[in-house]
Amino acid sequence: MIPVAEARTRIVSALPKMAAETVALTAAHGRVLAEGVSARRTQPPFAVSAMDGWAARHVDLANKLKPIGSVAAGGRFAGKVGAGETVRIFTGAPLPDGADAIVIQEDADLGPDGLLSVREMPKPGQWIRRAGLDFAEGDELLPIGRQLGPADIALAAAMNRPWLAVRRKPRLAVLATGDELARPGDPIGPNQIVSSNNLGLCALIAACGGEAVDLGIARDTEADLREKAEAARGCDMLLTLGGASVGEHDLIHKVLGSGGAGIDFWRIAMRPGKPLMFGRAALSFGDMPLLGLPGNPVSALVCALLFVKPAIRAMLGQDWTLQPEIALAAEALGANDKREDYLRAKLETDDKGRLLARPFARQDSSMLRLLSDADCLVIRPPLAPPVAAGEPVPFLRMAL
Repeated sequence: MIPVAEARTRIVSALPKMAAETVALTAAHGRVLAEGVSARRTQPPFAVSAMDGWAARHVDLANKLKPIGSVAAGGRFAGKVGAGETVRIFTGAPLPDGADAIVIQEDADLGPDGLLSVREMPKPGQWIRRAGLDFAEGDELLPIGRQLGPADIALAAAMNRPWLAVRRKPRLAVLATGDELARPGDPIGPNQIVSSNNLGLCALIAACGGEAVDLGIARDTEADLREKAEAARGCDMLLTLGGASVGEHDLIHKVLGSGGAGIDFWRIAMRPGKPLMFGRAALSFGDMPLLGLPGNPVSALVCALLFVKPAIRAMLGQDWTLQPEIALAAEALGANDKREDYLRAKLETDDKGRLLARPFARQDSSMLRLLSDADCLVIRPPLAPPVAAGEPVPFLRMAL
């Protein structure tokens, strides 16, 4: 058995980085940048008013001012503000030539004589957004490797970038195995269970920025396993569920791993998820990276968090390392054995505002309900000594 960290490093180091492709800004949300993005214009491109009010010369504000026009966003005052003059201005409108001050409308009164009196003097430059306040042409504002969120899309639009170079989404084929499995909604035999981990795995792949290709369920025959696996043509990686252990019906090694010749490793010193396998699948169109996940639902999804998520991030050119956080143990934990343990747990806050992690009393790896309820995985290193309540423990959040 090899350590979890070594297994993760060996997996990501064997994977290709996705090539760049150009997409419209409208289709770029959630994508990962293949190159940094620089502004193609200055924002704002000229000084504008931040409020509705009056534009004037600051030196004249102590006296009554004569209105000589108005300007709204999208327009420009054609003249120049001279001594004793003012221009009605609205939010976003360009500051007229000659003006260097904005009086907000709440602080000024237009008298019956048609002249403006200022009741409260603004500070120099107040209520004016200078040219380039946000950014200047040529500034690189979105770095390579950035996964684009809504604010990033808005920023790219303001930078006048209608097209962006992003990493192609990695395509991961997902193949469940086992005669005991039936799809949700299909007729279920008397000795079958509903297949769940393949659907959870596909959802995780999509949430991490990949594209899942569901190959269905392969029955426990060499012919059906090979036929279903061949449908992974065009994908970047094949993920199998179940069939990777050493039982009589565990066929992944024999059928896809060339009898073990294409397998890098297949046992990890961890719980849950010991029978994890990695190597290359030998298929008619060539070989491709193969990650064999346990068939147990909880084991499969825990392994997906620890290995599939970093694999996708590596293929997208992102930082793939996992950074545990620290909480205090809500209750005492016993000593651990030689396998790294990942305990499903809830996060709580005590009356002092400290973050606590409370592992569930049962950690049976078939109980999906507890995985759904969990906020995090508490990490128990190999041979870790007992932990008293209130002592620090590392954990990984379940959130993707």
